[in-house]
Amino acid sequence: MKLNYLTRTICLGAVSTLALSIDSAMPVLAQLTLPAISVDEPSRPSTRSSTPSRRASATRAAPRRAAAPLQQVAPVPYIVPGRGTVGALTPSYAGGQVANGGQLGLLGNRGVLDTPFNQTTYTRDLVENTQARTLSDVLLNDPSVASALPRNIGREQPVIRGFLLGNSSVGFNGYFGLIGNNNFNVLDAVERVEVIKGLNGLLNGQSPDDSIGGAINLVMKRARNEPIAELTTSFASRGQGGVHLDVGQRYGEHKEYGIRYNGSYRDGKTEVDNQSLRDESHALALDYRGERVRVSADILYNQFSGSGLSARNTLANTLPGVPAPPSPTNFWNPSWTGIKGENTAALFQAEVDVTDWLTIYGGGGFFDNAITPIISNPTIINARGDTTASPFVNRQDRHNHTEQAGFRATVETGPVLHEINFNTTLWSNQIDGSRTNGTAVSSNIYNPTPSPFQAIPLAAVTKANTSSLNSYGIADTMSVWNKRIQFTAGIRRQEVAQDAFNAAGVSTSSYSAAAWSPAFTLIIKPLENVSVYANYIEGLQMGTIVDQTYQNSGQVFPPYKSTQHEMGVKVDWGRFTTTVAAYDISQPAQISISNPLPQLPTFSIDGINRNRGVEINTFGELTPGWRLLGGASFMDARQERTQNGTNDGKRSLGIPDVQVSLGTEWDTPFINGLTLTGRAIHFGDAFADAANKYLIPNWTRFDLGARYTFASPWNGKPITVRFAVENVANSAFWMTSSSDRQIYLGAPRTYLASTTFRF
Repeated sequence: MKLNYLTRTICLGAVSTLALSIDSAMPVLAQLTLPAISVDEPSRPSTRSSTPSRRASATRAAPRRAAAPLQQVAPVPYIVPGRGTVGALTPSYAGGQVANGGQLGLLGNRGVLDTPFNQTTYTRDLVENTQARTLSDVLLNDPSVASALPRNIGREQPVIRGFLLGNSSVGFNGYFGLIGNNNFNVLDAVERVEVIKGLNGLLNGQSPDDSIGGAINLVMKRARNEPIAELTTSFASRGQGGVHLDVGQRYGEHKEYGIRYNGSYRDGKTEVDNQSLRDESHALALDYRGERVRVSADILYNQFSGSGLSARNTLANTLPGVPAPPSPTNFWNPSWTGIKGENTAALFQAEVDVTDWLTIYGGGGFFDNAITPIISNPTIINARGDTTASPFVNRQDRHNHTEQAGFRATVETGPVLHEINFNTTLWSNQIDGSRTNGTAVSSNIYNPTPSPFQAIPLAAVTKANTSSLNSYGIADTMSVWNKRIQFTAGIRRQEVAQDAFNAAGVSTSSYSAAAWSPAFTLIIKPLENVSVYANYIEGLQMGTIVDQTYQNSGQVFPPYKSTQHEMGVKVDWGRFTTTVAAYDISQPAQISISNPLPQLPTFSIDGINRNRGVEINTFGELTPGWRLLGGASFMDARQERTQNGTNDGKRSLGIPDVQVSLGTEWDTPFINGLTLTGRAIHFGDAFADAANKYLIPNWTRFDLGARYTFASPWNGKPITVRFAVENVANSAFWMTSSSDRQIYLGAPRTYLASTTFRF
């Protein structure tokens, strides 16, 4: 609690100072155009050896005498080599919704055509203009990504290429394990959302949440050369109001020092009956950029609470099929279910250009999370929609630490250019928890019935498990003919250790293991705007220690590997880019086997999940003022080598055969500043169980919106007003995840409105 109080004090003190400095600096700086820090593309290392300084040539201002008035000194743009990542962003692509590349972990920043994976980097403009409130709202724009959980369940869990991605596997400036599983809403402080589809063990090391389908990295905002002061007010049906403050400023003779603060608060009823949510977030970003040194520090704090928690629903195995979905606003859980918690995270990074061909880097951070949800996950027991549930309180505390260090070097050997990358990643975690069960409650999905309040006492929190992931990775990207051919060979040594404890704090199981995970990639550019790529990469997953929700609680499964083969073609048409990728991923399957009531299900590793698919992605401007973003994903996900061949050839649970997300924006010619938007999202049918008994029908959702930007009458700065309607037709549909017989209700029609003022 002292740490959280200190975090708030630092953030509030910093924003007060920042606001005063912006107010005093704005009259002068409003007339000054400041050059951005420039980023040098990776190139042959000897080109700057004769240059006495790595600063761009510029005339320095004369030294100021003590009594002289303050002079306007523009910053000298330092050259950041292509090896640099701290504070270095790839430029936005035409249309501004997507960036032209992003971070690739061990391999550093790469442009789209130099990335041997299917990657999309979403910009701050997209986040703001779509009024995204959660990470899942951003990922809706990607046809290869789905959400395994509803928006207001208290957790976010994306699905990439049919595989679950836990929030601990969401990166924070390239460091993983600093974003929690539960409602750690830092989106207001995010500049970029980078999404890599497919295995990425070489790039980022083993995922803390054993995710293999891809990786998501959040790049935090940094102070710009120009001062920024923005206030955004928002509203979401039925009564969720919010406010977001974003202020930033750079200091120093050449704007070396930066500070930026983002704070937001939301509270009120959501679009679902008997449900409300409150969220408060603070983010403070500090950075220094010098001639050869770049340093950054981030402090994040988030506190949240909600009542009427959305839930996953389990289909009883006696049901003949999936019941028809009820009204999308229905809520049949007890209204006293809910969640409360807080998150604190901090990250420090540093990067030094030792020579013109060598950059070393390192950093570390921590994450503390404490949540207390009251959960009631109902089971639908008959076709009439009757449900039964056993509420419980589940307190969980997480304590994560992560460190990273490495180097990036550019070396020539004859006609071959080598980009050599090495790093080591360290991650440790301790989870403390307790659980207390309540009394069973009943309801109906079509006609919800209130349940009397239960005061479920919370047992003392004890250590549940500890784990650590350490790895060492090295890769060499060899290129010839001005990088028209690029071949990468790399390998990562991954070490994992885990211990589980009972309520008395006694170790019940433990293991440690290690494995090598190689990767190979190839890029060929037959034309300057065409990139053909292929990759083979492996991913290691931590052996599961079965939790107490299963009959075989405490059983330990050894680590296991997954593999990916992928190839694709990328074409940059100038202001419009398309990617077509085909992949084949094999993963040992984890399933839940039902037992006769009242026995708990059994957790088992059974066979292989093999996901094969084709992805079509597109982004950019078709014509000036008309933007397109999204695409389609086609998947054939099958089970192989299952026990006794029972489910061989059947579709993997929770994975649709087709997924489409296509959004468009049109800047109207008849009203200057008015933009109309639309988006269509389609999910094909999917099975909610491994036996393919319960089919979830396909569904389609349409979103519409508009925004209008005009000059403020009091300061001449732009004001932007946005309005959108999600699920315009208020369609009712079930969605499913990768857990056996679990489904949830899709979100109802939702109205969103926001206004951004600039000062």
